[in-house]
Amino acid sequence: MRLHRLGITAFGPFGGSQTVDFDELTAAGLFLLHGPTGAGKTSVLDAVCYALYGAVPGARQSGQGMALRSDHAAPGTRTEVTLELTVAGRRLELTRQPPWERRKLRGTGTTVDKAQSWLREYDATAGTWKDLSRSHQEIGEEVTQLLGMSREQFCQVVLLPQGDFARFLRADAEARARLLGRLFDTHRFAEVEQGLAERRRTTEAQVREGDAALLADAHRMQQAAGEAMELPQLSPGEPGLTEAVLTAAAVARATAREQLTVARCGLAAAESAQAAADRTLADVRELARLQRRFAEAQERARRLEEDAGAHREAQARREGALKAEKVAPALELRDAAGAEHRRAAGAEADARALLPPDCAGAGAAGLAAAARRATEELGGLDSARRAEQRLHDLLTERAGLDRQERADDDVLAEAATWLDGWDATRAALQHRIETAQEAATRAEQLSVQREPARQRLDAARLRDRLAGDVERAAAEEGEARARMLGAKAHWLDVKEQRLNGIAAELAARLEDGAPCAVCGSTEHPAPARKDAGHVDRAAEELALAAYQEAEATHTEQERRMAAVRESLAAAAAEAGETPTERLARDTDELERLYARARRAASGLHAAHEELRRAEQEYERRIAERQRAELAAASRAARRDILDRERAALEEELAEARGETGSVAERAAQLRRRAGLLTDAAEATRRAEDGAQRLKDADARLADAAFRAGFDTPQAAAAALLDDAAHRALQRRLDEWQSEELAVRTALAEPGTAAAAQRPPADPTAAELAAATAARRLREAASAHDAAVRRCEELDRLSMRAARGARRLAPLREEHDRVARLAALAAGTSADNERRMRLESYVLAARLEQVAAAATVRLQRMSSGRYTLVHSDDRTGRGRSGLGLHVVDAWTGRERDTATLSGGETFFASLALALGLADVVTDETGGVRLDTLFIDEGFGSLDDQTLDEVLDVLDSLRERDRSVGIVSHVADLRRRIPAQLEVRKGRAGSSVRLRTGADALGG
Repeated sequence: MRLHRLGITAFGPFGGSQTVDFDELTAAGLFLLHGPTGAGKTSVLDAVCYALYGAVPGARQSGQGMALRSDHAAPGTRTEVTLELTVAGRRLELTRQPPWERRKLRGTGTTVDKAQSWLREYDATAGTWKDLSRSHQEIGEEVTQLLGMSREQFCQVVLLPQGDFARFLRADAEARARLLGRLFDTHRFAEVEQGLAERRRTTEAQVREGDAALLADAHRMQQAAGEAMELPQLSPGEPGLTEAVLTAAAVARATAREQLTVARCGLAAAESAQAAADRTLADVRELARLQRRFAEAQERARRLEEDAGAHREAQARREGALKAEKVAPALELRDAAGAEHRRAAGAEADARALLPPDCAGAGAAGLAAAARRATEELGGLDSARRAEQRLHDLLTERAGLDRQERADDDVLAEAATWLDGWDATRAALQHRIETAQEAATRAEQLSVQREPARQRLDAARLRDRLAGDVERAAAEEGEARARMLGAKAHWLDVKEQRLNGIAAELAARLEDGAPCAVCGSTEHPAPARKDAGHVDRAAEELALAAYQEAEATHTEQERRMAAVRESLAAAAAEAGETPTERLARDTDELERLYARARRAASGLHAAHEELRRAEQEYERRIAERQRAELAAASRAARRDILDRERAALEEELAEARGETGSVAERAAQLRRRAGLLTDAAEATRRAEDGAQRLKDADARLADAAFRAGFDTPQAAAAALLDDAAHRALQRRLDEWQSEELAVRTALAEPGTAAAAQRPPADPTAAELAAATAARRLREAASAHDAAVRRCEELDRLSMRAARGARRLAPLREEHDRVARLAALAAGTSADNERRMRLESYVLAARLEQVAAAATVRLQRMSSGRYTLVHSDDRTGRGRSGLGLHVVDAWTGRERDTATLSGGETFFASLALALGLADVVTDETGGVRLDTLFIDEGFGSLDDQTLDEVLDVLDSLRERDRSVGIVSHVADLRRRIPAQLEVRKGRAGSSVRLRTGADALGG
């Protein structure tokens, strides 16, 4: 992959359009990307990454979307990044535009345009660019396939972030595993580990589920067997559970069969005893029944003898009632005639009481004639009633016209009052609308100024806060430098003291007869002795560790101070030199004016609506006044017509009403009089007819009673019985005869008489004996049924447990096999001595390749002193596989990379980054990487080491690579001719390409 040209517009700190010609910049093979802190050196690398993958490096992903847009860009300029490169023999052009917020083309406010992407390919034959795709997804897949690496791999392999690799050198095994796993895509091995672990959990759950089912069956068998079965004291998953459950089940089944045999014998004996008790109870009950029957028959015979006199009286009563039935029709006729006569006489008296005094003594014929005269007079009032109704309608209509006239007068008065103030109302509403429109214009103008003012105020506050932080950071850095220099001087002193006394330290290891390590002599006549102030190796290493710790602290303080200064410069560039208090007052005043304008503008819509409603009300009032005036003229004409017709009707009704108040009252009076006369005449006729029928009925009743043999009609009436009394009397006679016959029959039965001669029977004792036998039979049957069910349940559960054990056997074998594999892959098995996971094992091989590739360059950078080696030793109780050590050729010792100094850490991490880039490139299919970028870290190197590092980077040109160094170290600008300078200003940053003597001179 070789970069040709990069175009940046409104991206990051670049407010305008900038172009980077990589063909010219990389011609020398090694180039420098430099500029002041905060100018945007890293933003150039972000633009390359964003053009390729549509996202910036992981540590800066918070700048995605609309936040990528430059704050210095003009409102109408859209953010865009264009990258032209050659990869896999194809020349491509990638253009990316993130989403951005712009003003609406119509109306006010803003809208958000979506992100856009273009991919074009250069056709060398035709000499033109050909469009390939505008889909984000298709372009992303095409770039990933051509480069053979993801965005994370690209950022680690091409952009070479030195801080990440310094942390990688000092990281533990887990942190290295995460980085290497992303770069070498070893997730499939982790998935194998997870798959085995998941399979182990699944099989373990299946085995536990099977064991739980066996234990559940064992509990059910224990419930069925009672105390005859003991459960094994084992939990699901423990060995031997299946055999223990099956053994306990066999014992329980044998015990249950013995209990069934005993229950069968007890049931047979109880059945025989119960049959004998039932026969005895039946005999005793029969004897008791016959004895009770004889005693009851004697008692009934005694009661019949006592009731003989009442029986004879009832027979005489029945004979008298039979004779009285011949007189019953005449009695009924006489009672009916008497009742009818009484009703008619009462009705006549009531009707005459309601008659007028002038008709009280008249007969039926006179009353009927008076009723006819009243009816004829009532018929003559029909015409008068119609005239009276018409008069009532006229009066109602006249009252309605008066009410409408008063209502219209009120409407006209209200309309006149409202219309008089119309011109003033309209002028006031027009003034409100104009005022609100002016306020809306002011609010829109102020809205544009608010956000820049707030941003500038925030930057000023940050500037003030960071000014104090810079002073504190500088003081802390000075203190850290002093401590580092003191620790270094102390270490050098200790080292010098140890070297001065090294002879005594060597002499302490001399043995008689053994050769000296210095001179080779086997005789040691005068070995050196340690003095009181002797310094040993442990003291030197302790002083060295203190120096290294102080150096690391000083490096961290330098980094913190540089970061604070960079932030202060950015905040000062944005805030300017205006005091924060003044910016705060200006911002508050702007917000106050904006809020007041918004409040004033908020009434615009309401004022428009109120004016529209007022105009509608004006039109309605005019129309209403016109309708009221027309209605008033029509009512005046109608009122005259009604007054003339009313005078004519009142004259006509004066005669028809008479002494009453109205025609209706006169008609009701005549109607009531005619009804009373008619009712009285009819009641008088009915009373006369009833008196005649009563006289005839008395004569027929006297004749019927004489013929039936009674002295008077009253005697016949007293002997008469109704149907219910007659049936009751006959039923009593029949019951007496039936009872007499039944008593004679019962006393004559031979079995009943013989039973009466025997001793009294005792059914209670016999029933008690039978109940006892039945209870014992039920108990025996229940015991037998329980034994049968126990045997059946135990047999069923035992068969199910046996089937479960057969199904569980292969599952248990599979679980044991999978558990061993999962533990081995996870590094927790005893067979895995180094406790190395499967993914770590694969990554260890990759790390070994990376260490070998990095050592080639590290030896050149360190003048052959250091070599990176991979270590799979365990550290403490942790796992092994991803250890990284450095071999120091000066001491011959292998030590951890965390012990390297700041400068040594830099060139070791640089060598590691270059080696990792080579290995990842080979791993991803051998994609050629012609352009690399190295971001910062050169400030920690001395001149000699810097020359060696630059020689290594310059040697990369042997593989036709170009390397870009991102740094603000001044010495690099004198050593590297090809330079890309990033300059910052109030209007945003810009880039300038400088090569040859021009760059070295500048």
